[in-house]
Amino acid sequence: MSAVGKGKGGHVRYEADGRPPTLLAATMGLQYATLCVAGIVLTPAIIVRAAGGSDEYLAWAVFAAIFVSGIATILQAVRLWRIGAGFILLMGTSGAFIAVSIAALSQGGPMLLAKLVIVSSLFQFLLSARLLLLRRLFTTTVTGTVIMLISVSVMPIMFNQLTLVPDDAPPAAGPITFVVAIAVMAGFGLRARGIGRLWAPVAGVVAGSVVAVPFGLYDLEQVAAAAWIGAPAGGWPGFDLSFGPAFWALLPGFVIVTLIGAVETIGDAVGIQRVSWRTPRAPDYRAVQGAVAADGLGNLLSGIAGTVPNTTYSSSISVTELTGVASRRVGMWIGIIFLGLAFLPKALSLILAIPGPVVGAYGLVLIAILFVLGARIAGHGGIDYRKALVVGVSFWIGVGFENDLIFSDQLGGWAASILGNGMTAGGLTAIGLTAFLESTGPRRRRLAVEVNAASGPRIGGFLRSLAERARWTPEACDRLWSAGEEALLSLVGLDEEEGGRKRSLLVVARVDRQTAELEFIAAPGGRNIEDRLVVMAPDAPVPIENELSLRLLRHVSTSVQHQQYHDTDVLTVTVSSDSQEPTGQVDAAGI
Repeated sequence: MSAVGKGKGGHVRYEADGRPPTLLAATMGLQYATLCVAGIVLTPAIIVRAAGGSDEYLAWAVFAAIFVSGIATILQAVRLWRIGAGFILLMGTSGAFIAVSIAALSQGGPMLLAKLVIVSSLFQFLLSARLLLLRRLFTTTVTGTVIMLISVSVMPIMFNQLTLVPDDAPPAAGPITFVVAIAVMAGFGLRARGIGRLWAPVAGVVAGSVVAVPFGLYDLEQVAAAAWIGAPAGGWPGFDLSFGPAFWALLPGFVIVTLIGAVETIGDAVGIQRVSWRTPRAPDYRAVQGAVAADGLGNLLSGIAGTVPNTTYSSSISVTELTGVASRRVGMWIGIIFLGLAFLPKALSLILAIPGPVVGAYGLVLIAILFVLGARIAGHGGIDYRKALVVGVSFWIGVGFENDLIFSDQLGGWAASILGNGMTAGGLTAIGLTAFLESTGPRRRRLAVEVNAASGPRIGGFLRSLAERARWTPEACDRLWSAGEEALLSLVGLDEEEGGRKRSLLVVARVDRQTAELEFIAAPGGRNIEDRLVVMAPDAPVPIENELSLRLLRHVSTSVQHQQYHDTDVLTVTVSSDSQEPTGQVDAAGI
């Protein structure tokens, strides 16, 4: 039985810091790599071919992509300083960059692509260092809308792949190989269970390629001519420091996709933590920051190498949950295997020889799932009137600009270059509408105090005045005052456990007629309050005063979220003005 076959549901056999036998770790690494290597190779192949790039550059782009993916995957596992999550987060080429990368290669070649990837990657380092800065702007609504628009931009490219067949091929060759590939993918995806579902894209590509051989669509000569071991002799485009109009026109699109990719990495980093421990833990946002930093370093290396950017693969979470092997040693082996595959041109040529209709089927399924994922992200937490307006208007403005249906005759030059990309136009619209909602909502009030019990009366008076101004009932005002006091005492209790440190505290509150959102922002803490709340049974004995504060906090609040960053410790408490009993939900969903 394979290592994968031994997993049982969500049971964790080896936690993140576990040490499985070397053979098991290597076998698991090989299975992960086999599952994802096709996607890593096919994405740059789609981009370079669609942009009319040379075979020499294609060989280099694929080599560099898988090599950088190996380095980034190892960094995610080992976590050097503040770079890396310390968990299994497989890194690979990003399908979200297909549209903007094709535009860059078409307008300026590999050197323009390299410059855009390098510059946009710097924004990921900024986001990693100051993760709180953009969390209210790059919301799930904005992220989901941009992902849907990425699908709209890329899908025509996938359809164009269906026509890429030799002139002397039978007319039915393309349709037959496409139908076989997509039928196998859909069959596996719809009927397979567990790990079998994750193999659906690979199974479809293999089936379509096998059927393509008799029609002469699969280039066996390319495979035979490839060397067994080695690296491309040329192809590295280099880069220069000239920044022309094409660079500035495409940079906004690259930055938006980069930040959206970082938000996806945040979600993956939170998700992998949930399946990597036997005992439930709240997400450690220091690990999340490390994941974003490693993602940024991977993109920086991709730009220097002159290939397409990479990102974390969500399949890491699925496979880890299914197998129960979460050891970071597996992540190291995945990266090592990728590095080895980069120097095996024969193996890579097997993937590069896959015919266009099969690539189109693979891309169609991939982008279709990406679109649905975007819709789910945009609708996270439910759709109200405001969210529906942001998503609907932004999406259709993006579609309109993508298809030259909005002001196509009036726009020219710089504006046309930027807004001609639907993802950029729709993304900027979503960001603008979200910023408008944020700026016109109830004003956030701030109070600076110290983390000690003596600050309780000031915080209580501060919160009570805001509640009264929002016309809360006296009972709701008391509940808000209690939530603030117990949140403070919880932080004080953590400080006492850490040796009685002195920390400053910033209380940020937004109170409207229905809810109050309180943020208690302090220096980094040690133990996570969410962990304490999750494991605390409602009827368990209360041994210490701090535990009593946590219980009261859970009782008077609607949700509690404790996020720990490298340079910030944030406790977010939501309180409802409704007189009904609070749910005391512990919200670990993250950003």
